Parts: sequence; C-alpha cells; structure tokens
Amino acid sequence: LVNQLPEANLILLRHLFGVLHHIEQNSGVNQMNAFNLALCIAPNMLWLPRPTGPEEESRSTKKVALLVQFLIENSGEIFGGDIASLF
Repeated sequence: LVNQLPEANLILLRHLFGVLHHIEQNSGVNQMNAFNLALCIAPNMLWLPRPTGPEEESRSTKKVALLVQFLIENSGEIFGGDIASLF
C-alpha cells in the first residue's frame, strides 16, 4: 500500500516516521517508546469523516494508535532500511 501512495505523500510519511523512529530509539532517555508516541500522534493523523459518539471515537483512536505504533516499530522495513540516513 505504501508504494501506491503519491510520491509527495510517501516522502512526507517517510520523514515523519523517520523522526518518530529516531525518538523511539532514544526511549531509554526520553521515555517515548513506540506506544507512547503512537498515543500522542494518532489523534492527529486519522479521524472519522463525520462526528460520532465518544465510544466510537475512542475505538477509532485506539485502532489508529495501533497502526501508528506498528509503523514506528517497522519503519525501516516499510519505508526503507536507510530511514536513519534522513538525518
């Protein structure tokens, strides 16, 4: 799916998850592991197209957080093993 994105979107995601992966690599110092980062960033990444109740929004946010966590933890495999070279 990532390879089907327009190039500009792919570049943006690659840089974003490169930064998040870099932060996660220093979680021993900053306490921001992939789970914590995902909880912080997920509500800003994807949202439902129409307003819903608090329960549905909570379920949706949890699903997005799991996806973001997966993308952070596997960013090298998903976006290319040289993701650290962006810095």
